[in-house]
Amino acid sequence: MTKDRMNGIIIGMLYIVAAVTSIIAVVLYQPVLSEQWYMTVENGFQTKVLIGVLNDFLLVVTAIGTAVMLFPYIRRWNEHIALGYLCFRFMEAVFISIGLVSILSLLHLSINYEASLVNEENLIANGLMLQAFHRWTAMLGPNLMLGLNTIMYSYLLFRTGLVPKSLAVFGMVTAVSVFIAGLLEMFGVLEPFSTIKGLIALPVGVYEISLAIWLIMKGFHKQRLEKLMVN
Repeated sequence: MTKDRMNGIIIGMLYIVAAVTSIIAVVLYQPVLSEQWYMTVENGFQTKVLIGVLNDFLLVVTAIGTAVMLFPYIRRWNEHIALGYLCFRFMEAVFISIGLVSILSLLHLSINYEASLVNEENLIANGLMLQAFHRWTAMLGPNLMLGLNTIMYSYLLFRTGLVPKSLAVFGMVTAVSVFIAGLLEMFGVLEPFSTIKGLIALPVGVYEISLAIWLIMKGFHKQRLEKLMVN
């Protein structure tokens, strides 16, 4: 097995892990993002939320991993766009990390509430602020930043022909879709976890899984890859 073939498998596996961990994190965060978030620890959901945090941490690792692994291939067509992809992918990871800190802060406040160590009125106000903080970082990272970096690397995959052009075109379409979902949430048209927003943003996840399966099963187009290496 060649190095490029192995790299394709690794990139594909990272995309799958990213998709799985992102879904798990959203599901497990529900207690601490609900209206009665301060009861999270008292209701016995602390471990559940911490597992969600661990999954979000893995999401950050895989986001950076895909950026670092894919960059050397797509940069051979247009290094400026490839650098843009790299930067926006890192920004996505940064926003996810910031949102992760807000979740841990909510959990910490919940622990203090259980121990009756804080004023309840101040605690509720701080909790609402942290929930809003998490909402906006989730919109900026996994929506807007994801849309921007996805359209960039999908375009470069299309131009290089390293994967089927139809797959790359699908990627560009889904990138626009998830970006629009973020904008609609920003302007208050859609709620963060509404069904409609989920349906608009879902295709980008389907694309990443499809790309992952292709890279694991087929890898990069060998002749196109060899041509890029020569150039």
